[in-house]
Amino acid sequence: MFFLLFGSSCSGKTLVLDALRGRVDALVVHDFDEIGVPAGADLAWRHRANEEWVRRALEHQARGTDLLLAGQTPLGELLATPSASRLEAISACLLDCDDVIRLERLTARGPEWLSQTGGTLRTYVNWAGWMRGHAADPRSSVDVIRCDAAWDEMRWSRWNLWRAGDPRWRVRVVDTSASPVEEVAGELVEWIGEERALLRAGTHPLRGHELATSHEGSCDGNA
Repeated sequence: MFFLLFGSSCSGKTLVLDALRGRVDALVVHDFDEIGVPAGADLAWRHRANEEWVRRALEHQARGTDLLLAGQTPLGELLATPSASRLEAISACLLDCDDVIRLERLTARGPEWLSQTGGTLRTYVNWAGWMRGHAADPRSSVDVIRCDAAWDEMRWSRWNLWRAGDPRWRVRVVDTSASPVEEVAGELVEWIGEERALLRAGTHPLRGHELATSHEGSCDGNA
């Protein structure tokens, strides 16, 4: 199965990945940017990169191994990725922190890091706020993650009719504001175990084959 760990910059993704590696059997752990981020990477590039990661996950799935991917990809993007319907199951977790802590962490990275990314402090805080809304409600400002350049490649109609409270839209939220890295990693290990147990019991609510029956093939993403 595919474990998606997403969050805005300075949520603690990199640190927790290092703490997770080797702690869970039959699980490979990756950072989204490992495939390389080209200069001028935009939303369409991320959509296409999502497909590359899903295909890698499918290769691991064929060998009986799960994949955990950490990055900026929110759940809705992953579900709209063409090959996501071939995944055995999908579980998502938002790694988050409060805005004051995020600003402190961003500032600590220095002005050079900020200039290299092309963003501003407010950009990252706003993106974090959007992710919180997205985690709670699939209909929250969805145009933020859609773009014309990759429109025909994505399958937004798989979930465009879902509402807040839909059992398939499940995002665990882990707050890293004051928690040590080891504590966060431990919570994620428990989460992985719980999600795997649902799959074994046949009660996991977000199976890939169910995406394939939700308006598969339609490109109409209008809600």
